[in-house]
Amino acid sequence: MPYELKPYDVDVETTPYVRENAPASQGDRWTLNFGPQHPATHTTLRIVMELDGERIARAVPHIGYLHSGFEKLGEVLDYNQYVTIVSRMNYVSPIANDICWHHAVEKLFDIDITPRCKAVRTIMAELARIQDHLLSLGAAALDLGAFTAFLYGFNEREKIYDIVDYISGQRFHPDYTRVGGTMQDLPDEEVFKRMVKKFIREQLPTALKDLETLLNNNRIFRDRTEGIGVMSTEEAEAWSLSGPVARASGVRADLRKDEPYLCYADNWDGQGAEAVKFNVPVCSTGDCFARYLVRLEEVKQSIKIIEQLIDNIPGGKMNVFDDAGMTKPSKASVYGSIEGLIQHFELVMTNRGWKAPVAEAYGANETGNGELGYYIVSDGGPRPWRVKTRPPSFINYSAFSKMIEGHMIADTPAILGSLNVIAAELDR
Repeated sequence: MPYELKPYDVDVETTPYVRENAPASQGDRWTLNFGPQHPATHTTLRIVMELDGERIARAVPHIGYLHSGFEKLGEVLDYNQYVTIVSRMNYVSPIANDICWHHAVEKLFDIDITPRCKAVRTIMAELARIQDHLLSLGAAALDLGAFTAFLYGFNEREKIYDIVDYISGQRFHPDYTRVGGTMQDLPDEEVFKRMVKKFIREQLPTALKDLETLLNNNRIFRDRTEGIGVMSTEEAEAWSLSGPVARASGVRADLRKDEPYLCYADNWDGQGAEAVKFNVPVCSTGDCFARYLVRLEEVKQSIKIIEQLIDNIPGGKMNVFDDAGMTKPSKASVYGSIEGLIQHFELVMTNRGWKAPVAEAYGANETGNGELGYYIVSDGGPRPWRVKTRPPSFINYSAFSKMIEGHMIADTPAILGSLNVIAAELDR
């Protein structure tokens, strides 16, 4: 079956890969618990399988092993403090959660961030997408026995951690964004540019080529992924799938195109700048191999987006300091002026700077796994009255029961790997 990736704006004819029908029942059915802690689940997932011999007749996914209470914590932390929680919902690409959370908050407060901040956030959002996809591509191969492919992907993720560490001071959970901006400006813009350009021009392309050489025409990998976990376009839409999982089934949906934000929108700098140009790959076969190909192509498109911005980061302010005092001032301002010291004190100790509207807002970004959204209800206080998350992993994982029907037990790791489930997005 030929696999063809088409751009977002080209109609895709859905031709799902279909294997031979499963053989008739061979006898009594029995129950198998897959997880909750199993090497091939990557995390705390439990799947109760009803087996007909080696074939799965029915599977029920279970969640609820982390007891994180992430959403409830949104009611006791202010709009800046809560960023430390959202970055832990997806610990594979945490800075993407930071950016999405404050995107939703800024919709609530009706704040338009500066062009400089938009450019930096877009670059970091695309690096986060690469982070997510590299782990997904490598782990999907690892689950099927290709350990070398996992190393190819995982090694390059370390370079992204170096970049995140440089701009935020933390490698794993940067907690980088703030209402109206970021925790600080780039320490040294030229150093930042050199690090990013070296990564996307020298280091990452080599790893991608190695991955493609190892897996694209690998007989074992293709036999284990082609025709496995098929979802048609209609099924993907009915199950509300998003991200690479949906686009691999022919669903043409990407928030960067459908509801543009940051530098994905025209006039993002207020001076007529065009939106960044990129293609959204869409496939039609809807199986595990198609999800692999879509993610691989999305990494290449992320490189293309970053290339357009890295030498064109606008100057000026990173933060909207004069908007109701909602962003903490710089250390230099705190140490060097009474106004900065007072603003810092009021934000940290008294929350006096917060003048939230009595309103509600929903803000969503296109992250590595799909549509990540935050729904916020405000009662005018210094912290949200209610926070609700729309995590892509929870929605995509719910369709696992449909994808696995009729497959063999050994197909479970292939399908789970193609979904790239993050447990902290399930139990929140």
